[in-house]
Amino acid sequence: MVVRVVLLGTATGGGFPQWNCACPLCHAARDGELPSRSQECVAVSGNSRDWWLLHASPDIRTQLTAAAPLRPGPGPRDTPVRGVLLTDAEADHVTGLGVLRGAAELKVYAAPPVLHALAPLRAALDRYAVWQWADALTEGGFVLSGGLVVTAHPVGDRAPGYPRDARGSAPWVIAYRIEDLATGGVLGYAPRVGARSQPLDELLPTADCALLDGTFYAAEEMGTAVPDEYGPAATGQPAGTGEHGSLVALVRRPGRIHSPRGGTDPLPVRVSAPRRPVIETGAEVLPDGAEFSV
Repeated sequence: MVVRVVLLGTATGGGFPQWNCACPLCHAARDGELPSRSQECVAVSGNSRDWWLLHASPDIRTQLTAAAPLRPGPGPRDTPVRGVLLTDAEADHVTGLGVLRGAAELKVYAAPPVLHALAPLRAALDRYAVWQWADALTEGGFVLSGGLVVTAHPVGDRAPGYPRDARGSAPWVIAYRIEDLATGGVLGYAPRVGARSQPLDELLPTADCALLDGTFYAAEEMGTAVPDEYGPAATGQPAGTGEHGSLVALVRRPGRIHSPRGGTDPLPVRVSAPRRPVIETGAEVLPDGAEFSV
């Protein structure tokens, strides 16, 4: 038994190409020169029977349909999906919860500010089927069916959306450490971090594989394609390169950087100079549908 991982989607909000973006890379994807990517979502399991979603993207129906391990059955309404682990309350990460409505006894984990923000959605979903909503930051962590033990780590205080002043003291953004009880394999999951921080630096060395925020390759990236009010500083997501970039956190450590990839990011290009520093860290840029074990 190991932590089995399926990358259901690997793109930032809006997918790739984005519907309202005319940057060169999105043009290339529309012309078939680059593969399209759906919005970021991951599935994990410790026994290949009980599957847990990391986020519920707007593309979740298509993603689940395409993933053979998550197909429904054997009964007409049986599903291997047991619940969802949220790292924040961003629309790109929670919209898919509405698609899952009606599935009985799902359990959703999130930080307290996120649970509070989702109160109206929770009430609406509970009219279809009563779900369990749990505090992910509970002391000592929690155990998922399938033999996975999870601990959550606060890594950001930015509330959902892009306003630069949308900060507070609450732990709006968290990362997860997911360990297989039988083998000790550990997956680190931090798809949205405001900056490198002590909690993140303490989490990564304990992980055999880490899925990190890769929205932006360079700090100046968005300004070269579209207005920079949607760049790293505005969204609270670090660049991959640079002194404080997410790639630095992976140097000489096993891991992959995949999640999520933005439309202006050059890393999806199969042959490009930006891939060199990624290879040197031992990181990978993986496509939608990739599967691996930890």
